[in-house]
Amino acid sequence: MGEMDSSVVTQRRLPPLGALRAFEAAARRLSFRRAAEELCVTPTAVSHQVRLLEEWLGQPLFLRLVRRVVLTKAGETLLPTLQGGFDAFERTLADIRQHDRRKAVTLTAPVLFTARRLIPALADFQAGDLDLRLHASDAVVDLNGGGADLAVRYGAGPFSGLVSEPLVSERFGVVSSPRLRLTRVDDLFSVPLLHIDWRRAGDDPDWKRWATEAGLSGLAVEKGARFSDDTHALAAATAGRGAAIAALELARPELEAGLLVNPFGPILQGQPYHLAATPEAWEDERVQTVASWLRQAIIGAAAD
Repeated sequence: MGEMDSSVVTQRRLPPLGALRAFEAAARRLSFRRAAEELCVTPTAVSHQVRLLEEWLGQPLFLRLVRRVVLTKAGETLLPTLQGGFDAFERTLADIRQHDRRKAVTLTAPVLFTARRLIPALADFQAGDLDLRLHASDAVVDLNGGGADLAVRYGAGPFSGLVSEPLVSERFGVVSSPRLRLTRVDDLFSVPLLHIDWRRAGDDPDWKRWATEAGLSGLAVEKGARFSDDTHALAAATAGRGAAIAALELARPELEAGLLVNPFGPILQGQPYHLAATPEAWEDERVQTVASWLRQAIIGAAAD
């Protein structure tokens, strides 16, 4: 007799997966109600699935007592085997998902930095089969929690528990449309001032600070339209609606295109943007591929 054809597979005789899950949760918690809460279904649904499994087995798995249930001998026999199987499923599925995640690097950065510095640089990102996922958020993402692999952080640093390196220091200065023809600081008395609510801790790069460093007195540094979003303030400045104190690194696209100018100083020094990652992620070859791209895109552009 020849060898059995490996393509012929005996059909497994197993009860429905839903019935097995319902029994495992109910047996582990000894409660249909708590099992229902765990599975996000009703207690009636759990009871129905357990009944289906008992009918399939031909014997009860629980003794239904007043306000509680206890396992029968058959239930006690089935539970550890079922738990071991579910644990093995969970480990294998987690390994598969983790393997898939290792093919991608998630980079988190502030919203405006993502829009104005990272997205324009994507055309130069070449990393074979590596996928780059951009996560734009002004909220600080916990890198130890697995929310991202690599971050762009604004601030002096160091960042607790992370490896970091400076990318570029932010600078703040006057920006305006060239149509306003601002050439000297006294011209500011004749144009509206646009304000950005930075929400930064410490010495904000606002008109008051700028006028102090410029030695310009008498400027109405509190008057003018206020914006909670940098993009809207830059749009207003580009449209010729006034002059703003802007982050020059983030206004780079408009400045390079000639839509905005930085007509005069002084320049206010800000904090650096840093690359940051956990020590483990920093050693990952894929993370370093993204870091190399960022160094070229940000540091290289700043040096031009």
